[in-house]
Amino acid sequence: MNFILLYLLRLVLAYVTATITLFLLSALSLALPYTSFFARLLSSYLSLVVCATYGVLASILLRVAGYHRISQYVTARSFKWVMYFSTGVVFDIVEGVEHLNTRPCVIIGNHQSELDVLLLGTIFPPYCSVTAKSSLKLVPFLGWFMALSGTVFIDRSNRTDALKAFEGAAEEMKRERQSVFIFPEGTRSYARRPEMGAFKKGAFHLAVKAGVPVVPMVCSNYWGVLGAKEWRFRAGRIPVKVLPPIPTVGLTPADVEELTRTTRDAMLRELETLTASPLGQKAAKAAAVQPGEEDLARLATTMKTP
Repeated sequence: MNFILLYLLRLVLAYVTATITLFLLSALSLALPYTSFFARLLSSYLSLVVCATYGVLASILLRVAGYHRISQYVTARSFKWVMYFSTGVVFDIVEGVEHLNTRPCVIIGNHQSELDVLLLGTIFPPYCSVTAKSSLKLVPFLGWFMALSGTVFIDRSNRTDALKAFEGAAEEMKRERQSVFIFPEGTRSYARRPEMGAFKKGAFHLAVKAGVPVVPMVCSNYWGVLGAKEWRFRAGRIPVKVLPPIPTVGLTPADVEELTRTTRDAMLRELETLTASPLGQKAAKAAAVQPGEEDLARLATTMKTP
C-alpha cells in the first residue's frame, strides 16, 4: 500500500514539474512555440482531476447535510478559480448575470470545445445540474462527481430511455425547483467563426413539459484562445452574455419547433455581435498573441480579477 502511495506521489510531482517547466519554456523561448499549449493542457487536466475529487468529497458532505443540490455549483466555482490561477483563462459575464437567478429554468448555451467545462464554472448558479451522455459515468473522478451531484444522464442511443430521463427531470424540476443546463447542439463545434450547429429539441421539450422558462446563454467565439488543431492554448478573457428568460407557460409540444428556431436565431445574432466586440475579437483572433509570447505571470497580473 505504501509503495502504491509513493508511486502516485512521484507521478503527481513529475506531472506538476513537467507543467511548470513547459510554462517557463513558453515564457522564455520563442523557439518552442507549442510549449504554451501543452503547459495549459496538462494544467487543465490536473485542475479538472483536483476539482472533481473535491467535488466528490463535497457532494458526500453536502448530501449528508441535506444540501446536495448545490454540489455542482460549489464544485464549478472551485474549478473557475483553479483554472484562472493555473492557466490565465477566464470567462467574463458582461451582461445579463441577473437572469441566472431565474429558478427553476432550463439554461442553454452554445458548445465550442472542452473548455466549456470552465464556462460552466463561471455561469453555473446554485440549485442547477447538468445533463450529460451516459458514458461519462465511467470516467474516473469526473463521472463519480457527476453521479453523486445529481447529473441527469441521457442515453442518446436509446430514445425511450432518453425520454424517460427527461420526464423524470421535468418532475424533479417542478418538485425541487431545480434548474438544468443543456448544450442544445449536442456536440462541440470547434468553430473558427461565430457560428452554431443545429439545435436538438430535447432542452425545449423539457422546458415546455416542466412549464419553466428557457434562459439562453451566449459565449463569444474563442478560437483565438483555444485552437486544438493549431496547438494553441493561451491565457485570455472570453465574454459571455446571458439573455432574458423566454417563458414557456401555455406552450405545447406543437410549439417546440418554433421555440427552438427562434431561440437559436436570437442566440446566433448575439454570438455574432459579442464576437465582434473588442473583448470578443481578442478571444476569437489567433493573431492577437503569437505562440510562445505568453508570459502567464505578466498576463495574470495585468488582467482584471473576475
